[in-house]
Amino acid sequence: MSVLIIIFLTAVAALFAGVFEQGKFSRYISILGLLVAFYVSFLPEAEFFSQYKSMFDYTVNAALFTKIAIVITILLFFLGGFSFSNHRSHQSELYALMLFALCGGIVLFGFQNLVTLFLGVEILSIPLYVLAGSNKTDLRSNEASVKYFLMGAFATGFLLFGIALVYGSSGSFDLYKIHQFSLENSKDLMFNAGAVLMLVALAFKVSMAPFHMWSPDVYQGSPSLITAFMMSVVKISAFFAFFKMMSIGFFGITGEWINIVGVLIIITLFLANVMGLAQSNAKRMLAYSSVSHVGYLGLIFFGLNNLSAYNLAFYLFAYSLATIGVMMCLIWVEKLKRETSYNAFKGLAHTEPLLAVAAAISMLSMAGIPLTAGFMGKFSIFAQAIETTPFLVLVAVLGSAISIAYYLRLIMVMFFPKESSFKTSERVPLTYNIVAVFIIAALLVLGIFPDLFATQFGM
Repeated sequence: MSVLIIIFLTAVAALFAGVFEQGKFSRYISILGLLVAFYVSFLPEAEFFSQYKSMFDYTVNAALFTKIAIVITILLFFLGGFSFSNHRSHQSELYALMLFALCGGIVLFGFQNLVTLFLGVEILSIPLYVLAGSNKTDLRSNEASVKYFLMGAFATGFLLFGIALVYGSSGSFDLYKIHQFSLENSKDLMFNAGAVLMLVALAFKVSMAPFHMWSPDVYQGSPSLITAFMMSVVKISAFFAFFKMMSIGFFGITGEWINIVGVLIIITLFLANVMGLAQSNAKRMLAYSSVSHVGYLGLIFFGLNNLSAYNLAFYLFAYSLATIGVMMCLIWVEKLKRETSYNAFKGLAHTEPLLAVAAAISMLSMAGIPLTAGFMGKFSIFAQAIETTPFLVLVAVLGSAISIAYYLRLIMVMFFPKESSFKTSERVPLTYNIVAVFIIAALLVLGIFPDLFATQFGM
């Protein structure tokens, strides 16, 4: 809870920096606040907050995912100076809204009842509806905002209806009382219907096919840094909430919902990867790539064990780092070329080799190529699931094989063009080079020494 308070106060400070026309300092205020929050996340929770345990409990898993989300947000804020250079007048609002969304994410990490879950989802979502449309002069951005809001409202309706049915049958909002009820009344029809409705709502939030229809348009239309935030921090928060709700709250009725998840995984993996192949725009391809990763993450529900939450955390961290690596490259190209088609990246390796290498290693990590963090992440989840559902693991491996094709297509364009399309003398900012080096090192080191993840995050 103390981490949540620190980030909230940081968001307020960043917002007021803009009020006093000191918006240029809001990024530094935000990064400083996040660094303090990251330090505090390693400390034991203050005794004072134990009275709120029935609504929010800062458990070991909540602490682990909080640390990951904070690290990823800090890296994104380092990219903000250049990325938000067109938003000088309302920069402070953008940083503040991202921090408020992060607060919602942290609530989702530690929720203990369904009311807190609903509040977390809304605190996470509402700032994003505004952020998606923050590029006011771009019609795509406006469309992204409206589409995200409408789909979000639709999903929220499903969530509330599901919560009502679960409460009506179990008589409690408490996660562990619902867990107990599911064990004792596994055939309760109203309870099962509520669980399925909540599954659908959370599948909307994590953009699992066929409930993903909003994400390609929203990801493409939103400003690129906001897209990176949605693909990483928002996905970490929403998927952990999904995982926690299904694996704890509805554990007793696993047999009723696990087959639905299995079907959704198959649809997600084939649809997203095939659609990714068909794209000519890099940003839209990455949007479908993000959807496909939800399919791989979904395998965490099969063969659940004590290490499942840790495996999930490792995969999400590796995926988020890779997302930043690619999106950083895309932000730079988009600034120069005003577009994100494959052709816009032609010959990038000749002018900005570090940026291109970071993007290439990031995409290889996403594809699950050995010696990258992405490979270890996929391996741990696949190894867990193969004991119970070898067929789904086979589908996931085929999906990974398809994804290599569209990742390699972009890599080939960057490194092996007939002629470079970059004729500019403008160079990438120093912060981008520093972040690129960090991401290359992190992805390779975690791919070779995956246990470092546990030691660095205090496990």
